[in-house]
Amino acid sequence: MHSVEPSIQRIAMLVLFSATLLATGTRAAAQQESVLFSFAGDLKSATGPLAGVILDASGNPYGTTDGGGNGTGTVFELTPSAGGGWTEKTLYSFGVSGSGDGNYPAAGLVFDAAGNLYGTTADGGSGCVSPGCGTVFELTPTAGGSWTEKILYSFQANGKDGNLPQSGLVLDAKGNLYGTTPLGGTSNVGSVYELTPMADGRWKEKILHSFDSNTGGRNPSASLIFDAAGNLYGTTSGNGIFQGTVFKLTPTARGGWKQKVLQVFGGNG
Repeated sequence: MHSVEPSIQRIAMLVLFSATLLATGTRAAAQQESVLFSFAGDLKSATGPLAGVILDASGNPYGTTDGGGNGTGTVFELTPSAGGGWTEKTLYSFGVSGSGDGNYPAAGLVFDAAGNLYGTTADGGSGCVSPGCGTVFELTPTAGGSWTEKILYSFQANGKDGNLPQSGLVLDAKGNLYGTTPLGGTSNVGSVYELTPMADGRWKEKILHSFDSNTGGRNPSASLIFDAAGNLYGTTSGNGIFQGTVFKLTPTARGGWKQKVLQVFGGNG
């Protein structure tokens, strides 16, 4: 699996938990942890979740693991068991390395209004020979209870379209997907991209912003967020000699996006 320093670190086992907070007046009195599910850690079972979970309308958690399945990661769901506890179901196991499928998802998922799941993999895809450049994928539920995977976009070997997506996605009101890559772009230090569905079923990728190595920030490794006006906000982990930025992207009248650095974190800690 690819990583960008100081990006996410591999975790062998993680537990999902819920916390109940009991308050007396304005002061928290106690916290109680309840383990919902412990991943087995064997080669075939889903193992090594690196991101958070999302909930469906019934309160079932969905997430990704970068291990298990075919050894290249899974998408899973947890459902409550009749006798108490939670049962894990692997919705999809990514293909073996070099198969053209995505490999090693390192970020969480997002639902659209129809109940389809979208996510990214930091490796794999048809755009590179091994190791891959990463993908954006969609999982669609079928009538029989299974899920069908479709690769919406494979990042390319030249890196101009972004590289190694390690963050989750956000959806706008039109169904377009937005994300970041810590590498690739014009200066190979990261990008913000948009994926737009086309009439023929394919998705078109567009780079909204390529980061530089100096004042504009570099190596974004986290997801984006929209405000009510349609501006995008995010972070970079590096910025020249300093230690990262918070940035804003504003759409322009001509169809482009303008970046503004809102905060530069200092190098003295």
